[in-house]
Amino acid sequence: MKTTMLGLFLIIMSALGSFAQNSSADQEIINLSKEKWQWMADKNVDVLNNLFHEKAVFVHMGGSCGKEQEINIIKSGGIWYKKSDIHEVSVNIIDNTAILLNRIDLLAVVGGNEVTNPFMVTEVYVKQNGSWKLGSLSFTRLLTPGGH
Repeated sequence: MKTTMLGLFLIIMSALGSFAQNSSADQEIINLSKEKWQWMADKNVDVLNNLFHEKAVFVHMGGSCGKEQEINIIKSGGIWYKKSDIHEVSVNIIDNTAILLNRIDLLAVVGGNEVTNPFMVTEVYVKQNGSWKLGSLSFTRLLTPGGH
């Protein structure tokens, strides 16, 4: 009986441990997303131009745009993604597509005004020729800062 209970306990603990760990692909996407937020804050359009897929779409509170428009918005400071406080991250990988959800508080400068908004951000990455490209970035404004 004690051996059975010990074995059951070890199985449960190892299963819980595996749920707590991200796969290496999940972690790669999480790290890439964090870097992307910094590149956006730094207005590093050269790196972003390489990260964004040619057919990428971006959805903001005020509408949507393609890659070239988003790069121009960042470059010109039309939207300055000044600081992203990330509170929760989850990743789902389906074949060569990764869907990342971030719950963030975004400090941005929009039209010369500094604003902070709580968002659930959906990022879709597609793996092509061994590297991840951002295919979609969508901001959904949350009603409350906690996202509940």
